[in-house]
Amino acid sequence: MSKQVYGKQPNRSSGVAKTPLLSWVLLASIILYLAWSPFQVALFNGQILQFEKPLFWASAIACVILLIWIANFYKSITFEDQRNWMAIYVLLLPITYVLALFNAASHSYAMNMVIIMSSYAIMFIVGLFLLRDKFANKVIQIAIITISYLIIGFGFLNWFGQGKFAGKLVVWFSNGMMNGKYTDAVMTDSNGLRLTSVFQYANTYAAFLMAFLFVAIFALIRSKKWVGQAFHGFMLVPIIVSILLTLSRGGLIMLPVVFVLLLLFLKPAKQILWLVYCGIAGVASLLISKTVTDLGLQLNTTYEGGVAAKAWGTLLAASIVVALLAWAIQKYIAPLLVRSLQTWSDRKASSLWIPLGSVVVIGVLAFLFIGTSVRNILPDNMSTRLENINFQQHSVLERITFYKDAMKVVKDYPVLGAGGGAWAELYEKYQNNPYTSRQAHNFFLQYLVEVGILGFIVFMSFLIFIFYKYIRSYMRENEEGRESHFLYLILVMSILLHSLLDFNMSYMFIGILVYLGLGGMASVMESKPVRFQALRLRGSGVSTLYSLVIGICAVVVLFTSLRYVQASNAGLEGRKVVQTSTSFEEIKAPLEKALDIRKNHPESLLLLSSLYQQVYLQSHNEDHYNSAYTLLVEGLKYEPYNKTMINRLIALHQLKGEQAQAFDLLVTNSENFNWDIAWYERIISQGFKLGYDALGKQDIASRDKYFTAGIQAFDKVQAGLVHLTTLPEGQMAGAAFANTPEMILNTGKMHFFMNQPEKAAQTLNIGLVEDLTEPVNREIAHWYVAAMMKQGLNDQAVLDRLLQIDPTEKEQIEALIKIDF
Repeated sequence: MSKQVYGKQPNRSSGVAKTPLLSWVLLASIILYLAWSPFQVALFNGQILQFEKPLFWASAIACVILLIWIANFYKSITFEDQRNWMAIYVLLLPITYVLALFNAASHSYAMNMVIIMSSYAIMFIVGLFLLRDKFANKVIQIAIITISYLIIGFGFLNWFGQGKFAGKLVVWFSNGMMNGKYTDAVMTDSNGLRLTSVFQYANTYAAFLMAFLFVAIFALIRSKKWVGQAFHGFMLVPIIVSILLTLSRGGLIMLPVVFVLLLLFLKPAKQILWLVYCGIAGVASLLISKTVTDLGLQLNTTYEGGVAAKAWGTLLAASIVVALLAWAIQKYIAPLLVRSLQTWSDRKASSLWIPLGSVVVIGVLAFLFIGTSVRNILPDNMSTRLENINFQQHSVLERITFYKDAMKVVKDYPVLGAGGGAWAELYEKYQNNPYTSRQAHNFFLQYLVEVGILGFIVFMSFLIFIFYKYIRSYMRENEEGRESHFLYLILVMSILLHSLLDFNMSYMFIGILVYLGLGGMASVMESKPVRFQALRLRGSGVSTLYSLVIGICAVVVLFTSLRYVQASNAGLEGRKVVQTSTSFEEIKAPLEKALDIRKNHPESLLLLSSLYQQVYLQSHNEDHYNSAYTLLVEGLKYEPYNKTMINRLIALHQLKGEQAQAFDLLVTNSENFNWDIAWYERIISQGFKLGYDALGKQDIASRDKYFTAGIQAFDKVQAGLVHLTTLPEGQMAGAAFANTPEMILNTGKMHFFMNQPEKAAQTLNIGLVEDLTEPVNREIAHWYVAAMMKQGLNDQAVLDRLLQIDPTEKEQIEALIKIDF
């Protein structure tokens, strides 16, 4: 078999479409798909109902694209070489997510990921075959770059206060709109305003910008026409300024890492050009960053046309200057540079020296901007972010904690994993301290948690094999061949490396780019025949069988996705109706429809069970209570860690006076929410009440059961408080986790009633305060003195403060200690 030449257009037998019309339909559908996806909040898999519908539409569209691809290629698919076998191997990725359903922490989230991974596999397969064609590859690359530039422009429209206008441009197809504007295109957090464009999350936008900064430089140098050179050069300043406006420290940290790695793939002349363009655009961006930042902050507070014009003028002027310089360098300097360095370029390891030198330069720049007053040339918010970059800061330490906790999950779900979305559902069980994060902030560890060691080995083997074969082929090719698909390497490497620090791959749009990029990389890897003759499959039967199998799978995923779209629509409709209607039947109808399609979808199930509960409170119809109860019990079989479901079931038991069953649920599930202080408060409070009732009935066994459970909960809180003192100095604990007066009082009483006055006094002493005007503080002091006297001891100072408020306190305490429990 003839060897496929890297980057060259193959002959018809290699899989290029024979039907021009279908080829155009396939290309158009992919381009429209890529253009539509980012404006649906980049298809964020946020594990809540409002994000789900676009995900399922995206999966349905991916299936349609695959069916069009099958119509193009079904006669020409063979499996004689390693490259084409990747189209089979990639199917193992969604299969590992199917296997993870057996141990899924959340069946709903896990099913979502099966569908999403199926879409990724589709984009890889399509890219693997389609992007071998020179024309198709060129069109897709132009589309990707154009869409990225539109996203960047969309971000600046919002930064410069023109969100209403930006909203009008996309409102007819975007799912991210609210009140005529794209939601959180400029987000606000403790650092102030941060640019997010379509992503609603600044760090992922920074990862996206980092990738396309390098894409723009690559496209600029590759362009042979002045228009392309000037256009890509023009975009360098907007991209770098956007990175600065995200205030993303992770982006700034990973950018030089990716930059140096990419330099290793280039010859010295191009390495120098990359450095020059980064330097020119970087300086220009720094010079205008303060102006653009300040004007943007002003425009997001109060919009003024003149101020907006000034902001745009500043940005455009700097961009035009850089574009002209880029054109001039490419026309006059780049050819001379290539010729003068040709001899050096031909030497072995010539590509290593400039990257090594750039590491030193980057180190010096990092020191200047992080460790000296040079950073003061930046806007205050950027300067503050840079100043706080160190390995002892909260965000770094907290991420390390996430990673350690992720490995705890893997230890309990080692082989098949805990299913898609497992981290969001399980992190409260395994967390080291009471942080709140439904994302693990590391794609690879989150993947490991979801599919276990087996699935992770499958994925990493897939990834490493593609990189290995691509790099081997790349090193053997001429310059034209190297450049043909280098854009895909830039995208994949940039995004995946940044995903070591963040959850970029939780955005399906980012995942689509990565898997399409992996398909592009694999499409030009060496076409080496498979080692075993028996696996060299060709002929119409093989092509038809493969097309039939993946076609059937596509139809199944397509049907499932469309059904899930219906379920999402019904669930969202139910949420709307409950805001405007008081009719039980009207509210119930869409929710029942949603649950008919997705039997145990958490949000629809919870809303319907709440509806039944409210109607039961009004009518006392047992059927409504039983319906609510059955929904929750059945739902928890598929969503056993859903805290809201558990709380709702506890509330139903309490509604019927079944306090013992409610308490058992609290205690049983406490290990799943180790740092929820409210959960411990409820155990302690309910434990005291139930134990006290049992004491009144002389039921000593029940008294001990409830009191012991309550005391153990309090002891866990104390152990937790001690553990929090061991956190590194720069790491914040997270959510509030502290003793409360009620918790201390109830635990002290339980010890007292169990004839443990010494432990009662030790516990109550924790809650003693000087000011006893508050009833709960006075009661703590009251029981504390009683516990001391019960031991034959006395704390006269506390007793004196009590007597100042109530002179009868001493008699009450003496009467209390005479009671025999």
